[in-house]
Amino acid sequence: MPDVVVPPLSDLTSLRGRVAVVTGGAQGIGRAIANRLAEAGASVAIADRNGDAASSVARAIAEEHGVRAHGIAVDVADGESVDRAATLVVSELGGLDVWVNNAGLFPSAPLDVMSDDDWDRVFAVNVRGVRNGIKAAAARMGESGGVVVNIASLAAFEGTAPGLSAYVSSKHAVRGLTRQAAIELAPRGIRVLGVAPTFVMTEGTMAAGAATMQAAQAAGEGVPSMPAPATLIGRQGTADDIARVALFCASNLSAVMTGSTLLADAGATA
Repeated sequence: MPDVVVPPLSDLTSLRGRVAVVTGGAQGIGRAIANRLAEAGASVAIADRNGDAASSVARAIAEEHGVRAHGIAVDVADGESVDRAATLVVSELGGLDVWVNNAGLFPSAPLDVMSDDDWDRVFAVNVRGVRNGIKAAAARMGESGGVVVNIASLAAFEGTAPGLSAYVSSKHAVRGLTRQAAIELAPRGIRVLGVAPTFVMTEGTMAAGAATMQAAQAAGEGVPSMPAPATLIGRQGTADDIARVALFCASNLSAVMTGSTLLADAGATA
């Protein structure tokens, strides 16, 4: 049990001496999370389908923060790929203390139009990928335990825009998996937390928006507008807003917490 009473705040936020993995870490929220964990002192592995991009981001983070960083090509839907990545992390960086399941898909298609293959692919990445990460991390976290952070979504708490049935369903599953994994891994000293972001403009959301507009044009429909949703705080969330919540989860600031999914929703559920 970490001593969270005597240490100063700077020690509670520090990740010095720890090793973290961030899936989908080559861009967007994942890259922002990896950057903040490195700033807090962690050695960081960037795990992404795009291995070249992962390596490039790792080099940039290492140079900026003076930590060890490693880029790894991984398909989170493939359990063997995730397991190999986790083994490589332990070999290259010397351990495993924090695992952030961030990789995800959010294709848009009406419920009665989306193919079974596309539906299954969303669940393979968004749910099985989280399970694969939890399993690989838990097998390698030492006697002192560790932390798993699952990036869910506001969609884990409510429905959202038409066409996102697979995404919404998968993120509800991530929230449930977070709660159950916390119960099963608590005896091993492993905490499991979720973060549910509001809409954040990233490379991924921009690509998804472009794909939706292209599909509408191809079908001869009007091009849908994509207004940024209003928020109570008067601005949209950023990738770094979410990264700071993930850092809180990974650090000893949240040592009393497990099983929760923290809403980082700009007041959407108020």
